[in-house]
Amino acid sequence: MRTDQEMLSIILKYAVDDKRIRVVTIEGSRLNENIYKDKFQDFDISFIVTDIESYKDNDNWLDVFGKRVIMQKPEAMAMFPSTLGNWYSYIILFEDGNKMDLKLIPLHELEKYFNESDSLTKILIDKDKICPVLNNPSDIDFRVKKPSPEFIDDCCNEFWLLLIYTIKGLYRDELLYAIKHLDLMREQMLTMISWKIGIDNAFSLNIGKAYKYLNKYVSKDLWASITKTFRNDSIDETWNSLILCCTIFHEMTIFVSNALGYHCPQYEEKITEYIKEYISLKK
Repeated sequence: MRTDQEMLSIILKYAVDDKRIRVVTIEGSRLNENIYKDKFQDFDISFIVTDIESYKDNDNWLDVFGKRVIMQKPEAMAMFPSTLGNWYSYIILFEDGNKMDLKLIPLHELEKYFNESDSLTKILIDKDKICPVLNNPSDIDFRVKKPSPEFIDDCCNEFWLLLIYTIKGLYRDELLYAIKHLDLMREQMLTMISWKIGIDNAFSLNIGKAYKYLNKYVSKDLWASITKTFRNDSIDETWNSLILCCTIFHEMTIFVSNALGYHCPQYEEKITEYIKEYISLKK
């Protein structure tokens, strides 16, 4: 596997030699000093170019970066519509295990790019000295943010409303339907837990995409309970996961609301009888 420096050298040499490329940036986890480095970290690279269309004619120019196992071009796919507008991207896994997510951005959208970039962005090449001055890379944009009372209320409203659909699926023996809605409930549960972690740590932590660092900041007992809510291989197991999910969410809601001095939403009080009735009828 090529080292980080070897990969960066190849990328930067290509960019220096290609006159169409005027700016190169690196983004993402490689700039985050607060996380453990490993071989699975991507090279998130952006090329700001003068002629984006010329790169789309064929993919041979990408060969310089290494032999590919698989590549995806999201903006060329029919099943997954593009969300990047005039930008174009490549997601590439190389045979040596390195992975690069490469974006091509038209030069006339340079300002837009920097306006939308986050705190984990660093300029590697600026041939024309046209880039703004950036702060030193940090994960500040990704830290848990203090929720407003409205956010707390919306999270609770969404959680308890989804409960209706989950119970309906379980009662009808429609397991996949129930699991889908329990997954959405769990998302709100994890959001509420992330706010607790934020409170416990003065909102100074980044718990990662898809809550991937969550286990580092909760107790062993809570972590064990969270993982049990993912047991969904039968109707009975999913009922148990649902009940546990509701218990965790209720406890976290009380903690977060009290800690922030907010009124605690009372949705579950009104829906308790509904829950009890259908749980008692579970198959």
